[in-house]
Amino acid sequence: MIKPEIQPLHPDFGARILGVTLSGNMAGDTLDFIRQSFEQHSLLCFPEQDLDDEKQLAFTRLLGTPEAEHVRFGQTGEISYFGTVGNIRDDGTSADPANARYQSGNQLWHSDSSFREVPSSFSILHAYEVPQEGGDTEFASMRAGYARLPEALRQRIEPLHVIHDYVFSRSPVAPVNPNHAASLPPVMHPMVRTNPTHGLKNYYVGSHARSIVGLSGIESRQLLDELLEHTTEPDHVLRHAWCPGETVIWDNRCLLHKGSGYDADRWRRRLRQTRVVGDEKGVIHQTPA
Repeated sequence: MIKPEIQPLHPDFGARILGVTLSGNMAGDTLDFIRQSFEQHSLLCFPEQDLDDEKQLAFTRLLGTPEAEHVRFGQTGEISYFGTVGNIRDDGTSADPANARYQSGNQLWHSDSSFREVPSSFSILHAYEVPQEGGDTEFASMRAGYARLPEALRQRIEPLHVIHDYVFSRSPVAPVNPNHAASLPPVMHPMVRTNPTHGLKNYYVGSHARSIVGLSGIESRQLLDELLEHTTEPDHVLRHAWCPGETVIWDNRCLLHKGSGYDADRWRRRLRQTRVVGDEKGVIHQTPA
């Protein structure tokens, strides 16, 4: 294998990878390189990729078990592994205003699927059409945020558990279909998570984080908001401006992300996303003592 070029994107995390073609039929050493680079950088950007849904899903399967897209499954029971991000339907027509309102929830800082009993590990997002103005995606690292915390605060949050709730986070943005809501009851996750490969820690917050077990509502909200603000300080945010043909993979275990606004009446935006199911070992099923 010719060694690909790695270009760092931000001091905290992120790298652009040149010289790799993503597909479902990749050599083992190339896939090992991607995995190792991913664990080191948390976010990888691969420009000029010739992907379609079939190739993207095949590549996703190389990384792990694809995650069923929760909206379609929750509303209809149908399993699909793709979500479309933007204002364009799969048939190429413009989506209705209700879709735009629903997708505005993506403009809140979040980790994909933290509201599931087994959250996703990776997200893979491929760009087909992007606006000429706006439509960027911002990322921030909860691992880097954890490393910047005072030791006393690290010790305080270490034993805590957080309730993540999709309906809590998205109901203020747009109505949640009752079937969809019933399919996603609130779940509990440890506040602090440890990467199983290199042992580095991060806290686990975001818009889906509703409350902290054992704390009052006010105290819980104050701590969650403090950690979120600490993570997303401007100097620690990576803002990614999309180009058609780019594929970005990021680590939902430790990164937060959010979309930025764009003029959906003027510009077309269509990206296709798949996700990889996470590791059940990190899930807490019982109420802590």
